[in-house]
Amino acid sequence: MASEKIAIVATCNLNQWAMDFTGNLERIAESVARARALGARYRIGPELEVTGYGCEDHFLEPDTFLHSWEVLAELVKRGCSDNFLLDVGMPVMHHEVAYNCRVFALNRKIIFIRPKMVLADDGNYRESRWFRPWRAGRLEQHRLPEVIVSLDHSETCPIGEAILQCLDCRLASETCEELFTLDAPHIEYFLHGVDIISNGSGSHHSLRKLHRRIELLQSATRKGGGIYLYANQIGCDGGRLYYDGCALICLNGSVVAQAEQFTLQHEIEVIVAALDIGDVVSYRSAMASRGLQSSNRGSVFEISVKIALCLHKERFA
Repeated sequence: MASEKIAIVATCNLNQWAMDFTGNLERIAESVARARALGARYRIGPELEVTGYGCEDHFLEPDTFLHSWEVLAELVKRGCSDNFLLDVGMPVMHHEVAYNCRVFALNRKIIFIRPKMVLADDGNYRESRWFRPWRAGRLEQHRLPEVIVSLDHSETCPIGEAILQCLDCRLASETCEELFTLDAPHIEYFLHGVDIISNGSGSHHSLRKLHRRIELLQSATRKGGGIYLYANQIGCDGGRLYYDGCALICLNGSVVAQAEQFTLQHEIEVIVAALDIGDVVSYRSAMASRGLQSSNRGSVFEISVKIALCLHKERFA
């Protein structure tokens, strides 16, 4: 008898607004509630979803970072991370340097902060005005603010680049621009046996940009095998850009779920897919070259996460 591991994962479009901490909080909480109701134990949201992407020079103000932690603390107090892997995008100040981060929480504890390693600095983007890139392969301890310490009594958590080893699968994160780079982090992650890559993005609309995103996601998962979740903002967050949503879920080169690209119907759209991790294993094991390259990789940092993201269904082989 064999066991099928069915990962139920969620991503979303959110219409976030710059510096609307109260509204952004409510939309994040509602997206988590919808993902949970659909059976998911993990949800990825857009880049900088706590503050809104287009805060510009507000990212130079310490209060922006404080209020971001206050929003995360409220999400934790509401139970958004109870038996659920919560993954939110927000700015984090580490050793007095500002980073654009993904912050992971589980069972009311902050378990990992993953800073962005490649910043967007062309076209309409000027991220290096406000943030600094994290150096790949580096993992440190981050001292948590009092608003978080008072909740979970943990004073520090890991910050840097690492793979999350869940009870039944492996997960890693990249952020927006990293997907578009020549040496994208997901290449190394897939070669280290990561099953699920998540990407929280703040990507505005331009002609054929959606085609490029889909092409990149399909290429990444077709070459390396795996699951890729893509989240995005939708709407105009107070600046001149329009974010066109279109959250995506890909498996082994195929798009299996896609949210709307343009809509005035709703501020929150959550898509969920139930995907068999065995399909990833079978796909990869059939590629001898992938196995050869994977077996020759160096070590990476791993963080043990005590949650199962999959349903386990017994079947006769």
